[in-house]
Amino acid sequence: MIINSFPKIVKGVLKNLPKNDYPVLNSRLFFECWLSYAMDNSLTSMRDLFKRLNNTGFDVDISTFSKASSHRSQKLFQDIYQELNRLVQNKTHHKLHDKYAICPIDSTVITLTSKLLWILGHHQVKLFSSLNTATGSPEDNFINFGHDHDYKFGSQMMSNLPLNAVGVMDRGFAGLKFIQELVQENKYFVLRIKNN
Repeated sequence: MIINSFPKIVKGVLKNLPKNDYPVLNSRLFFECWLSYAMDNSLTSMRDLFKRLNNTGFDVDISTFSKASSHRSQKLFQDIYQELNRLVQNKTHHKLHDKYAICPIDSTVITLTSKLLWILGHHQVKLFSSLNTATGSPEDNFINFGHDHDYKFGSQMMSNLPLNAVGVMDRGFAGLKFIQELVQENKYFVLRIKNN
């Protein structure tokens, strides 16, 4: 249902954004640029996005966008996030057996390409996140610079879940010490174990 109504949701969010508040890059176009970059898998860089925009008749360059990104208020993004969050909260969610909130926990690796970060020894960052499926809201998100294993951060992720939550994790979190901690703390979890 959410997939089918996504274009409608985007139109609803964008309709209230002004089209004439800035002479070159108005707020609506500014947000559309960020949204296009975030949602379009065929774009590998902001330069690709602006080549596409320029070919369709929008005379905006990357330096204007960069300047707008560093000087404009973040309130626009905060308001849109809150509006989208309200839409998610209005959806009916269910608990398992009306008691347990299922909370998938996972990590994703973001490769860092900045020369400055590489000089500091940071080649990647890991984003850890969990979602409470009973409420539809994220429970916890944090990032870690480096190549550490997921199981080292499992305790931190589990400690932020609600009382009757069931943490659902893949085998990247399967560490014996971590499992023993969960059992001692009477935490509910489902964990895919390693082959060995």
